[in-house]
Amino acid sequence: MLFPVPVALAQAVPGLPAGEGWYFEPKYDGDRQVLWKTPDGVRLQSRSGRDVTAWWPDLAAAAAYLPNGVVLDGETVVWRAGRLDFGAIRSRASSSPPRAAALARSLPASYAAWDCLAHPAHGDIRGWAYSRRRALLLEVLGPRGRPPIQPVPATDDRAVAAAWLEQLTSLGVEGVICKRAASTYRSGRIWTKVRHADTVDAELIGITGTATRPGAAVVRLPDGRVAVSQALPGWLAAQVGLRLRGAESGGAATPDGRRYTAVMPGLPVEVLAGTTRHPVVTVTRLRI
Repeated sequence: MLFPVPVALAQAVPGLPAGEGWYFEPKYDGDRQVLWKTPDGVRLQSRSGRDVTAWWPDLAAAAAYLPNGVVLDGETVVWRAGRLDFGAIRSRASSSPPRAAALARSLPASYAAWDCLAHPAHGDIRGWAYSRRRALLLEVLGPRGRPPIQPVPATDDRAVAAAWLEQLTSLGVEGVICKRAASTYRSGRIWTKVRHADTVDAELIGITGTATRPGAAVVRLPDGRVAVSQALPGWLAAQVGLRLRGAESGGAATPDGRRYTAVMPGLPVEVLAGTTRHPVVTVTRLRI
């Protein structure tokens, strides 16, 4: 396996999937990182593929006990007063490498591992089923790990996952990640994620694509920021399409430069509150 590895991602959905063959994990509020243990030491890779080891010297030191050849996927988090602190993560990630050592002492990080991608005895195991990789992850780390390197909890009980959604908000847990037990590991949005059911009212101001082939919804949030949905659900596309007949296609642009067709007047929508920190939101319903 070559550094950096393309990471698997999750698609936001409104609710937990039903049926057999699913595993669920709490979604921590932190920075996605792949942890590599090599004969030369520990390397940490960001979601985009950058080497960010210099920003997390405490984690690099803590992971030194892992066997050479192990590659883990997970989330780097900072706990403060018993709660996940995303602001602390941002402070560390945006600091200069020379300041990283001081921040590592005042804002120590933990690594929540949820997957094992490679192992010295088996090589690249991304082609294994999730359930088999999970078992190997627990073998490598132990059921409780060695803090600050620990495996995330996982369950195949949907009722437990639903309880996590209800009860873990106070800890700063964003929601739940859902994974097929038989799924292999590959890049792209192969998992689903369900965020806390809290919602906020927003305004749908446009769509990417055209009236006949709408793409994503463009939404103005309560604080004035403009965000884009991951995909325009069919039920919403039909409603929005009626408002776009004769509208100028691509006449406006989002802050990141994506062209969209304005919906006039805007439509009141409900958006998952847990997604509004991110540039991509999940629209749950139309309020008309």
